[in-house]
Amino acid sequence: DRLKGILEHISIKQDFEKAISNFKKEMLTIQTGRVNPIMVEEIKIETYGSKIPLKQVASISIPEPRTIEIRPWDKSLVHQIENEIRIQRPNFPVAVNGDVLRINFPALTEEEREKLTKIVGKMTEEARIKVRQIRSEVWNKIQDLEKEKVITEDDKFRAKDELQKVVDDYNDQINELKEKKDGEIMKI
Repeated sequence: DRLKGILEHISIKQDFEKAISNFKKEMLTIQTGRVNPIMVEEIKIETYGSKIPLKQVASISIPEPRTIEIRPWDKSLVHQIENEIRIQRPNFPVAVNGDVLRINFPALTEEEREKLTKIVGKMTEEARIKVRQIRSEVWNKIQDLEKEKVITEDDKFRAKDELQKVVDDYNDQINELKEKKDGEIMKI
């Protein structure tokens, strides 16, 4: 179908997928009843003359639902990792036991849960704004194609309808992710 070709030509899927992927990564950084390695794996560690993500200098595991365990491959990095966690994630209660770092998260209070759902709401709105920005950019490209006589006016409006279907699909995905995260946060 010609319209799908037009939209693919503009390569919108890739932009929308990137927006959703970024939103998913942000959602994973929010603490719920269970912890996730992504909460710490991107923390930058100053080592060997450059900043390297924690996941490249240590193994990260979840021995218990609210505990993250970090085992640096180079034992001399233990205190460097501890310092970086304290700087980059000041609310993470990190403790060192020999050459292992543990972050034990207490159960969330009702007030903390409500704060987290507000943060999720903000992140959700930012993701929706990104989707709207992409939609606007694509719509401008579609209008340019019509001005350049590459597509007809009818094609332009059909492309706009197709574009809106894609936008609605991605907004639905964002809403599902938000609902899922809110459910995880509120689950005791």
